[in-house]
Amino acid sequence: MGKRLFLAAILMGCIMGMEAKSLKKAYRKYFDIGVAVNLRNVTDEMQGALVCKEFNSVTAENAMKPASTHPREGVYTWEGADRIANFCRKNKIKMRGHCLVWHNQFCDWMFTDNEGNPVSKEVFYERMREHIHAVVNRYKDVVYCWDVVNEAIADGGPNPYRNSRLYKLCGDEFIAKAFQFAREADPKALLFYNDYNAIIPHKRDNIYNMVKKMKEAGVPIDGIGMQGHYNVHWDNLKEVDEAIRKYAELVDVIHITELDMRANTDMGGNLDFKKKAEMQITDEIKQKQEERYVGLFRVLREHKKVVKSVTFWNLSDKDSWLGTHNYPLLFDKEYQPKEAYYKVKDF
Repeated sequence: MGKRLFLAAILMGCIMGMEAKSLKKAYRKYFDIGVAVNLRNVTDEMQGALVCKEFNSVTAENAMKPASTHPREGVYTWEGADRIANFCRKNKIKMRGHCLVWHNQFCDWMFTDNEGNPVSKEVFYERMREHIHAVVNRYKDVVYCWDVVNEAIADGGPNPYRNSRLYKLCGDEFIAKAFQFAREADPKALLFYNDYNAIIPHKRDNIYNMVKKMKEAGVPIDGIGMQGHYNVHWDNLKEVDEAIRKYAELVDVIHITELDMRANTDMGGNLDFKKKAEMQITDEIKQKQEERYVGLFRVLREHKKVVKSVTFWNLSDKDSWLGTHNYPLLFDKEYQPKEAYYKVKDF
C-alpha cells in the first residue's frame, strides 16, 4: 500500500468508527498503550498518523537521553527532544520521559574537569542536578513520568549493582540523588526505576531490595519500570506474574516500558543477532510470537490495578533497535498490522 493510500485508510477508518478498534481504545479500561518513537515517526505524515491512531503515550527512544540533550558542559541540544515533545503537545498525547541517568549514553564529561582529571563526587552531583533540573523543567508540561535511573542493577555476580562509572564514583548514592533532584524539579511527576530482565528471580530480588532500601530511606521512587525485551521461545509467564506481585509490595504503579518479542533466542539487553541479517520468519515463529504476546497481555490485564502503562519499544519492525529481520513488533516493516496485532487487540 502506498504512503498516501495508507494515510487515507487511517483517516477514513477514524471517520467511520475504526478508531474504536485501535490498541488504545481496546485497552482503555486496562492501561495506557505507548510507543517509543524516533524523529522519523513524528515527522513522517503516515507514521505520525499511525502513532496518533493506536497509542496514547509516547516515549522518545533516544532523544531525551543525557548524551543527546547535554553532550558537553554548558551545551544543550534540544532539537530532537523538542520535535517529539511538540508532536505530543500538538496531538495531546502524554509522554514518558526516558531517561535522566544511565551508565550508557550518559554525559561522560560530568566525570572529569577541563584537564581530564576525575572530579569529586560533590562536583559530579552538582552537574547531575543541573542536568536533571534543566531537562525535567523543559518538558514538565508534557512529560507526566520519568525513568529517573535506568539499569543500575547487575545481571549477576556478588555485587547487586552494575559496576559502572557512576557506581565506582558514588556507590548506590547516585540513585538516591537522582530521584531527589528529579522530585525537586517536578514534584508532580511520577518517578520510576527502570530495568531489563526484571522478571528473572535473582535480578528481580536485587531490584526489589534496592527499591525497598531506597524507599525506607525516603527516596521518592514512585514506580518500577519492567522493560520487557522477550523472545518468541520464552514462555515463563509465571515469572511475569510473580515479579509484578513482588514489586507491588513496594510501589503502587508498574509500567511495562520497553516491550518487544524478538524472533531469536536473545533476551533483555543482549543483541547477538545481526541487525542487517536476512532471516525470513516462518509460520511457526509467527504463531509463537502471537501466542507469547497474547499470553503476556492476559497476565498484564489481570494486574490492571497496578500495571498502568504498556509501551512497545518502537513503532514497527523497520524502526526496531533489534533490526527489521528480528520481527519483534506488532507492525511490520511497511507499518502494516500483523496477525499478532489483532490477537493482542481482540481479546
